[in-house]
Amino acid sequence: MTDRRPDPVDRTPTSNPVLRRALAWGGILAAVVLVVSGILGFVFAGAEGLVSALLGTLMAVVFMGITAASILLANRFASSDVFVGVFFGIVLGGWIIKFVVFLVLVVVLRDASWLNPTVLFLSLVAGVIASLVVDVLVVARSRMPYASDVELPKAPTDD
Repeated sequence: MTDRRPDPVDRTPTSNPVLRRALAWGGILAAVVLVVSGILGFVFAGAEGLVSALLGTLMAVVFMGITAASILLANRFASSDVFVGVFFGIVLGGWIIKFVVFLVLVVVLRDASWLNPTVLFLSLVAGVIASLVVDVLVVARSRMPYASDVELPKAPTDD
């Protein structure tokens, strides 16, 4: 009888490179949106517009980053027996954090005299749209199989 040890299986989800690419491209595009919205905010609303544009873009980038980062963090538990529960707990926790932070920011910044609400809103929307475009392009260009991360059962061996 031979000593057969199971082959070590790499359980790193195949979505990790896609998520890292989305974060990298999202950061680059966010920098572009930050510069453009900052310039436009300053031209149309002065210093208030500049600050509003920077804050709105920063909010969009942080919220986009929390989602991808929480999925990457949760994927570290892929080899665990409780992966599904941990994954959804971490991702749902990230979404709840984003929701609470957004509500707090809305309440805190609602009556801020140093912000231009129109510029803040438009830069936030531009940042969200930019991050969605990045996500769509990165996922559409990724070459992931339809059935990834699947382990087929081993055929019985005659020992």
